[in-house]
Amino acid sequence: MTLSQVSRSMTQLTRRQFTSLAISASAAACVSRNAFVRAVAPNDKIGLAVIGVNGRGSEHIREFLGDDRVEIRALVDIDSYVGETKAKMVGEMQGHRPTVYTDLRAAFDDASIDAVSVATPNHWHALAGLWAMQAGKDAYIEKPVCHNITEGRALIDMAAKYKRIATVGTQCRSSKAIREAMEFLQSGGIGECNFARGLCYKRRPSIGALGDYQIPESVDFNLWSGPAAYTDPKLTRKQFHYDWHWQRLYGNGDFGNQGPHQTDIARWGLGITTHPEKIITYGGRLGYQAERKDPDYVDAGDTPNTCVSILQYPGKCIVFETRGLSVDDSADDEINRLIGYTRGNKVGVIFYGSEGYMVQESYDKVLAYDKDFNLTKTFTGGPSHMRNFIDACISRNESDLNAPLIDGHLSAGISHLGNISYYLGQDNKASRDEIASVVADIQTPDDNVATLDRTIRHLQDNGVDPEKYPLSLGPVLSFDNDKETFVGNAAADAYLTREYRAGFELPT
Repeated sequence: MTLSQVSRSMTQLTRRQFTSLAISASAAACVSRNAFVRAVAPNDKIGLAVIGVNGRGSEHIREFLGDDRVEIRALVDIDSYVGETKAKMVGEMQGHRPTVYTDLRAAFDDASIDAVSVATPNHWHALAGLWAMQAGKDAYIEKPVCHNITEGRALIDMAAKYKRIATVGTQCRSSKAIREAMEFLQSGGIGECNFARGLCYKRRPSIGALGDYQIPESVDFNLWSGPAAYTDPKLTRKQFHYDWHWQRLYGNGDFGNQGPHQTDIARWGLGITTHPEKIITYGGRLGYQAERKDPDYVDAGDTPNTCVSILQYPGKCIVFETRGLSVDDSADDEINRLIGYTRGNKVGVIFYGSEGYMVQESYDKVLAYDKDFNLTKTFTGGPSHMRNFIDACISRNESDLNAPLIDGHLSAGISHLGNISYYLGQDNKASRDEIASVVADIQTPDDNVATLDRTIRHLQDNGVDPEKYPLSLGPVLSFDNDKETFVGNAAADAYLTREYRAGFELPT
């Protein structure tokens, strides 16, 4: 019995019966598929299915079509209009039209598919990758590789068990500029370095008022919801596509959207190979009332558009700052000096060394400075990340991957753990002095109070009165790396996984 047949039969079974059958059928399917998945001959093409072809999925199509070792044989999308439109485009570009599926399980049953690339909304990333590997397919999974910590570990275990090649869409791992910069940093290029600051200063307007909106007729909302709860009213945001990023049921906010690129680079540069030991976040979803000139306005998003997370490791620290309001006239003097003062977004990583600074400015540019902010070295050159995945699919050597699952898990984990502190403290509204008294006691290489004051100044510059709309202060959380659970905090542990709908549970 295939995975799709098991899922279609679930309505005739109790949940316990279904779970037992699904596990048995999945195990049997894995054994048989691993036996018949065809070996790719040196001169053959790798048959690829792209899962989720709107937005980022379009970039997957473009990149993979540029590799003559790949043939796109299937597209999967829960929006039939999007799927058919992209299939026509692919057909014109590669000379023959791929098969279009609405349900990804049908694509996984297709023996002509050797590998998949997953560009779905975040809540589907891990399950799509897990099912693909069970079906004997290799998997390229977009960042964040998982929606929660438990999913990340499950992916690592699944790839090891079924000997699948699986990588993460953190393309900076394949960037010539960044790879060379990491070697420079770790060889002492800016002296001793134990601190990095990640920035996502990226303007994000309100996604509209919370409401009950119409789902596009071409969308299968049950399949789109997948492992997430099936909501009623079905759609609470105005724009169906993309704006799911700002609803935690599906997305992870900008900390989990843009953030995994920068947290990955920060962790890489500092040589960190674990989750943090201590985590605290303060922030809020602020400023949209001022923009709308309506003090009672309620935005449909429930992830913070402004937050600061402090993440402690043994002897090292990462601070990540998210700002979704305008930074056109930011008063952050030192950051402007390092990242470059420009009107608009500022996204990157700053490394603070004993002899200077290093700044990841883009996917293909890194700058090094001395202590007086004089430019000393420039690294350039872009990524070829998807080609690296195909290289490893052919070699069958996981060590050929620039972005193995463990790195995706640890880097996404920074976002997940930081968000958990925020979620737990969302109702704990705190004044500037109350937050300052907590963060001042956290020993880091950063001036935590100065970072707080810059954040408040940013809010004030965007018309936010911090007394009327105070920041939320999350708890300081301790994390056990061996167990991948919090220390003595059941409420925080509950966020390490989710309640999965019947038919969309994580494989065990």
